[in-house]
Amino acid sequence: MPIVIGAVVPHGFPIIPDISDDADGALATRAAMEEVNRRFDDAGVEVVFVVGPHGVRVNGFVAVADTVEGAGTLHYKGRTVEMNVLIDTALTDSIVAAARARGVAVAEVGYGGSARQGSALPLDWGVMTPLWFAGHNRNMPGYGHVLASFFLGEPERRGPKVVIANPSHRMPREANVEFGKAVAEAANADSRRIGFIASCDWAHRHDPNGPGGFHPDAKRMDALVVQAIKDNDPLSLIDLPDEFIHNAAIDGLWQLLMLAGAQQITPMDVDFLSYEAPTYYGMIVATYHPSK
Repeated sequence: MPIVIGAVVPHGFPIIPDISDDADGALATRAAMEEVNRRFDDAGVEVVFVVGPHGVRVNGFVAVADTVEGAGTLHYKGRTVEMNVLIDTALTDSIVAAARARGVAVAEVGYGGSARQGSALPLDWGVMTPLWFAGHNRNMPGYGHVLASFFLGEPERRGPKVVIANPSHRMPREANVEFGKAVAEAANADSRRIGFIASCDWAHRHDPNGPGGFHPDAKRMDALVVQAIKDNDPLSLIDLPDEFIHNAAIDGLWQLLMLAGAQQITPMDVDFLSYEAPTYYGMIVATYHPSK
């Protein structure tokens, strides 16, 4: 079945309500993400493919989780959320096969065991934040550790199964587009309802007091990306100059290009929901729905 819904979403985890009451000023982003959650629920998503920039990185390869579970914990200002999800190994295998058939280098990554069965991938904020707003919005105390299921038994899970990927900046940008096509092809061959999430934050240099300091290219970059997404033309960003990317310090281009690739197989229309940069980094929320 073709991808039923897609999204470009941020991963600034203070937007998770259980972590922060005020979302570090990003209340409009939180409201938009709650709308994403409603839309994924309405779409009846059974499996979520999520690609983010902060997980296991393998230079020159798209890294794909080769485990049966994922578990992670986020701490922020004395508050904690834990998450434990099932990895959909069947869709993972289909995506890997389709990507390799397209000539994309893929690394299947595991953790904690010598085989997929019994292994769990540590979840990072780039995955946990989007998943919170895609059916996994429930704190699971005690289960945010990769050995939790081993010691405590399988938890009562809610929400869709997950496929997790992480790009490499040392691959041609076109490889991300090809990988996105592979995701859509694998979805087409699957009978279930599959959602696609590109976990992206944008320029990280809006604030002189932020970790990367200030650069005027941050505002210019985010304006360009906002317009490209509103125009439903993400491929217009594929040739962004490296210096511009470095100056603005974005982490979302590669994931967005994967979504652009998926759109070449399954055309989708965009609904732009929000843009904010209340601290030092920019956040965009948009959903994608199959074209009629």
